[in-house]
Amino acid sequence: MGSSVSPVFFCLLLLWISTVPSPSEAQSSPVFACDVSGNPSLAGFGFCDKSLEVNDRVADLVGRLTLQEKIGFLVNRANGVSRLGIPTYEWWSEALHGVSYVGPGTRFSGQVPGATSFPQVILTAASFNVTLFQTIGKVVSTEARAMYNVGLAGLTYWSPNVNIFRDPRWGRGQETPGEDPLLSSKYAAAYVKGLQEIEGGNPNSLKVAACCKHYTAYDLDNWKGIERYSFNAVVNKQDLDDTYQPPFKSCVIDGNVASVMCSYNQVNGIPTCADPDLLSGVVRGQWKLNGYIVSDCDSVDVLYKNQHYTKTPEEAAAKSILAGLDLNCGSFLAQHTGDAVKAGLVDETAINRAISNNFATLMRLGFFDGDPKKQMFGALGPKDVCTAEHQELAVEAARQGIVLLKNAAGSLPLSPSAIKTLAVIGPNANVTKTMIGNYEGTPCKYTTPLQGLAATVSTTYLPGCSNVACATAQVDEAAKLAGSADATVLVMGADQSIEAESRDRLDLNLPGQQRELVTQVAKSAKGPVILVIMSGGGFDITFAKNDDKVTSILWVGYPGEAGGAAIADVIFGRYNPSGRLPMTWYPQSYVEKVPMTNMNMRPDTSNGYPGRTYRFYTGETVYAFGDGLSFSHFAHQLVKAPRLVSLPLDQTHVCRSSDCQSLDAVGPHCSNAVADPNANASGSAAFEVHMKVKNSGEAEGTHTVFLFTTPPQSSVRGSPRKHLLGFEKVRLGKEEEKVVRFRIEVCKDLSLVDEFGTRKVVLGEHVLHVGSLKHSLSVRV
Repeated sequence: MGSSVSPVFFCLLLLWISTVPSPSEAQSSPVFACDVSGNPSLAGFGFCDKSLEVNDRVADLVGRLTLQEKIGFLVNRANGVSRLGIPTYEWWSEALHGVSYVGPGTRFSGQVPGATSFPQVILTAASFNVTLFQTIGKVVSTEARAMYNVGLAGLTYWSPNVNIFRDPRWGRGQETPGEDPLLSSKYAAAYVKGLQEIEGGNPNSLKVAACCKHYTAYDLDNWKGIERYSFNAVVNKQDLDDTYQPPFKSCVIDGNVASVMCSYNQVNGIPTCADPDLLSGVVRGQWKLNGYIVSDCDSVDVLYKNQHYTKTPEEAAAKSILAGLDLNCGSFLAQHTGDAVKAGLVDETAINRAISNNFATLMRLGFFDGDPKKQMFGALGPKDVCTAEHQELAVEAARQGIVLLKNAAGSLPLSPSAIKTLAVIGPNANVTKTMIGNYEGTPCKYTTPLQGLAATVSTTYLPGCSNVACATAQVDEAAKLAGSADATVLVMGADQSIEAESRDRLDLNLPGQQRELVTQVAKSAKGPVILVIMSGGGFDITFAKNDDKVTSILWVGYPGEAGGAAIADVIFGRYNPSGRLPMTWYPQSYVEKVPMTNMNMRPDTSNGYPGRTYRFYTGETVYAFGDGLSFSHFAHQLVKAPRLVSLPLDQTHVCRSSDCQSLDAVGPHCSNAVADPNANASGSAAFEVHMKVKNSGEAEGTHTVFLFTTPPQSSVRGSPRKHLLGFEKVRLGKEEEKVVRFRIEVCKDLSLVDEFGTRKVVLGEHVLHVGSLKHSLSVRV
């Protein structure tokens, strides 16, 4: 959303400035829609009657509006209607990893100076902890409601970002849950539930309204002059349905998200915000969205001015509304929809449909129920923001996400009693704002890496570079410092000047002189050298991986407001690391031969294209998806899994008389699969895999168990090398063991999307694997 370089951004900036209240406005009494106690004349309006169904209230409201008033509700700054007691409402607020000041709907003040800033999403995803994803969402929505009650926030949040992290150069990969569709889907549904659900309340009511973005196949911002505003993502049906769409599908179906945001780019020649198949057909038709569809800011303007998809602005407005768009971030629809109606390009019925979806969302939020302080969350206020409990969760989220990538014997954890002096070096060693990434808010407070480490042992500090670009490095001074210290921590990596919205990387090397600084410091260091990489995307750090003098490597993402405390907890052994990489770290050679514009996931041997992500890429990696070490050792033992699953077919099924390699993943055979006696009860379309996990190390630890499958390679063209069936997080004390259970749905989990976009159950030998443990499973008819 937005861009630091586009004309769109400057328009939106002016829009935002115009929405900031003047001192007199801020001090006036707020107006609440349907505040019958303050304005008894509203009692006669059906849309204010809380005893009516939402749809009836919406119909009553829409029926009272003029066409021009209706058009005013098609844009993010929705004009109020004073004659009906409806105040202006700002739809645009953000809550990617905490309540954000990005977007005019939310701001901080002396009353609420900050909110809890959790790790950037890519690091939270590295925890592979679905419970954590949802818990963070609950905290964020509580703080959002608390701020709403005192006039500092809205109720509609355009988060989370669930795009697939397809290419390591993408500047916004940091905002996403990574490269895997299953992880991204589970994150999407869990975070949305955390934001939206009201425990014990009406399931149709919303705590706040979430929004999954950017729909769809959006993962290029600005690479070698190719911008998201004009990029046409050419995507085949197979990749669309098995990679790009699953997180959005999960958002809508599993998370019951209140909104989906269409993206700037075109998909196969059609702007997503004007594509009736993607919007009305899939999101609202197939997936049954209960909510509204909003454009990115300002996608409708972009499809007209940048993409020249229509000849006139009126056509752009009409095509978007008719495709299924309900709300326009920006002012385009407010400016041009009236003329589109006059020209006969769109009728009032389509506008009624759009604003009805918007009003229904506000009804579910209680916006039309009067004073929020008299409602369910009315007791929340400034005291409920930045609580000690919330801030501790921010530390814990960072701890759980940090990934230990290398650890020479006896290196980590460091002993606080043995380390008398610790050298802390690097451009990210004492940063604050860098730790929280983008779409950020003002945090409650900061604990930098230096502060976290210095709270444990005596430290000496040198930045080494003036910033992460590191045009020049203090190599000699840093080497001397490391040579006199018992241990050295180098905090390197990136920030928003390297990877950001509207800024994709050109390479995977550490910026500037960072590599030279790391190498020379390691060469001169007296004790262990711990390299900490703070970044959203991965780097080619093969040099450090292979350098015996670099004894340990940690990736810490952008770890949020308490990142320094979490880093110190891992380095000094107060926390046993359990994070795993949610994306592949490629060598620099990979990006030298792969253009960002190639959307294909699968390799192409005819032209040497190597494919993308762990599911399809067969080349060398620096670190692989799922990599991560612990201070403990965990062993796996298979306890229960079937060797055969039979799919019973109807007597007339074609595969009874011919040799089939796959079946459609729908039909009676999907509900009547029979597993062998080693599985759960027969007559079910699902079976269980039980895995015993034992901690044979010296420390308590938390372990992520990944269950992958490698499907038969012959039946569906472009089958993945392997794909993730499930993951579970388990905490184990020293020598403790537990059984982890996975439930596998045959037609969902053991199916693949073919080249025509049809999901198929693949017949033949599937190989289930956890770590080095493998188990063959035959699926037959």
